[in-house]
Amino acid sequence: MNSESPWGPGAQPFQQMLGDGWAKALQAFQQFAPPTGGLSAAPSVPQLSFDTEKLQQLQQQYLHDATELWNASLQGTPTAPDRRFAGEAWAHNPLASFTAALYLLNSRTLTGLAEAVQSDDKTRARLRFAVEQWAAATAPSNFLAFNAEAQKKALESKGESIAKGLQNLVHDLQQGHMSQTDESLFEVGRNVATTEGAIVFENELFQLIEYKPLTAKVHERPFLLIPPCINKFYILDLQPENSLIRYAVEQGHRTFVVSWRNPDESLSHKTWDDYIEDAAILAIHTVQAITGAPTVNALGFCVGGTILGTALAVLAARGEQPVESATFLTTFLDFSDTGVLDLFIDEAFVKFREMQMGQGGLLKGQELASTFSFLRPNDLVWNYVVGNYLKGETPPPFDLLYWNADSTNLPGPFYAWYLRNTYFENNLVKPGKATVCGVGVDLGQVDIPVYLYGSREDHIVPIGGAYASTRHLPGPKRFVMGASGHIAGVINPPAKNKRSHWIRADGQLPQTQAEWLAGAKEHPGSWWTDWSQWLKGHAGKLVPAPKAYGKGRYKAIEPAPGRYVKQKA
Repeated sequence: MNSESPWGPGAQPFQQMLGDGWAKALQAFQQFAPPTGGLSAAPSVPQLSFDTEKLQQLQQQYLHDATELWNASLQGTPTAPDRRFAGEAWAHNPLASFTAALYLLNSRTLTGLAEAVQSDDKTRARLRFAVEQWAAATAPSNFLAFNAEAQKKALESKGESIAKGLQNLVHDLQQGHMSQTDESLFEVGRNVATTEGAIVFENELFQLIEYKPLTAKVHERPFLLIPPCINKFYILDLQPENSLIRYAVEQGHRTFVVSWRNPDESLSHKTWDDYIEDAAILAIHTVQAITGAPTVNALGFCVGGTILGTALAVLAARGEQPVESATFLTTFLDFSDTGVLDLFIDEAFVKFREMQMGQGGLLKGQELASTFSFLRPNDLVWNYVVGNYLKGETPPPFDLLYWNADSTNLPGPFYAWYLRNTYFENNLVKPGKATVCGVGVDLGQVDIPVYLYGSREDHIVPIGGAYASTRHLPGPKRFVMGASGHIAGVINPPAKNKRSHWIRADGQLPQTQAEWLAGAKEHPGSWWTDWSQWLKGHAGKLVPAPKAYGKGRYKAIEPAPGRYVKQKA
C-alpha cells in the first residue's frame, strides 16, 4: 500500500542501509511500467507500493546477513557461493572476496524488493528481469579493478593478458559481435554442414537440399525438415557425430532440408504469407514432385515448426493433405506460455514494431542474437566479457556457439505479423482468427499423426508451451520431453549416451504438462531412437535408393550446403 514515501513504511532507513547508489537503483524501478494509452500517451511514472510485511522481513534479513558478512570479514575471508567468484585468487584476496559477497547480498535484496512490489504479475516479472540484468552487469567480476583472477593473470603474464584482451576487444568491435568461440576454426561446408547433398531447387526465399542416401534402400515416403528462419539450418548438421540430418539419412529416409536465404533489402517487403506459400508449401510440393510420393513426412524446429503448422492448416483449409506425419521440435503453436519473452510484448511494443517495419525493412540478425543472449546474461554475455577482454583468453572451439554467432536477418513485415498474431494475440489457436494465404487458420483441421518434443530447461520455448500444442492438434499424438535446453536438448545423438528423456507408456495427454509428467517415466539417453521408431512407422516400405539428385526439371544446381547458408547478416 502507498504511504507518504512511495516505497512504503520503513523504506527510508532501508535506503540508508543500502546506500545512496542502491537507493537510486530502487527508484529506477519506477521506469518499468508501460505508458498508459499506447504510443500516443505521455510516459507516466507510477508510484509503486510494497507489501509492508515482506518489506519489513527483507529489512530484517538484510541487517542480519550484513552483520554476518561483516563479522566473517573480521575473522577472515568471507566466502561468495557463486562460480563467478570461486577461483583461488578470490579466496586469497580479502577485499575482492568481501566485495563479491556484498554484491551478492545486495543483489538478493533487490530481487526481494522486486518480489515485494504490489502490482500485476507482468510488472513484477519485468522488475525481476530488470534486476537480473542490472545485477549481472554490475558484478565485480566484470571489472578489472575488482576481478582478482584477472589481476593475478595480468601480474603473472606481465601485462600480456591485458594486451591480448584489448586485441580481442578490437577484433570483436570490427566483426560486430562478441566472440563466444574461436570462429576462425570453423567454415560452413568444410567442417560444419558437411553431410553430402545437392541443391535441387531454389527461389528468392530458400534453397532445397536433397541429401545423398547412405543406405542401399530408402523408405518410399520422403522426409522434409523445416528449420527456423531466425537461424541457419546447420544447427541440424553441425558435425557428422551430432547431425540430426545425417542420422535421418542413416535411418534410410530420403531427406530434404529447407535452407533459408539470409534476407537483405531485396526481401525487406516479404510477409508471413510469403514464407508459408512460397517456402513451406512450395517445399512440400517440390519434394512430392521430385520423389513422386503422394505424401511426405515433415519436421519443423522452433519457428520452423510454427511455419510448418501454419502451412498444414492452410493446406487443410484448401482440402489438401500432402503431409503424412509431422514432427514439432521445441515449437510454439499455442503462445499462451512464452516464458521470459512475454516480458517484452505489449500493445505499445507491437505497435512500435509495426510502425517501424510493418510495411518494409529488416530486423537485423544481431538484434535478435543479442536479445536471446541476454536471456542468459551471465552464461552468454558477461562470461565472455571476463574471459575475452579482462583475461585475454581465446574461447575454446565449439561448433554450436559458432552457429549461434552466425545470425540472420528477418523481413520487417514477416516479423511484425508474427509478433502480433503469435506472441501478443495468440491467434493461431483461435479457429479462423488468423487469415494466412487467403484462408482462415484452424489447427483443428490438421488431422495427422504428430510427434511433439519439448526440452525441460528450455528458456525460449518453455516445456509448458511445447506441450500446449497437444490441445489443438486432433490427430494421434506422441509427446516426449528431453533434458537440457532449447538446443542442447534437441541436438543429443544416441551415440553420446547423454541426458535423459521422458515418455508416458499409456500415451495419455492430460490438460497440463505437469499432469503428464506425473505419469511419465525417465529413460536414459537420447530421444532420437524413440522418434526414429515412430517415424519409421509412417515412412512406408523400403525401395531402392535413387542414384541421382532431383528429377526431371529439378536438377542439381550446386553441392550442399549451397550459397544461401553462407550469406552473412
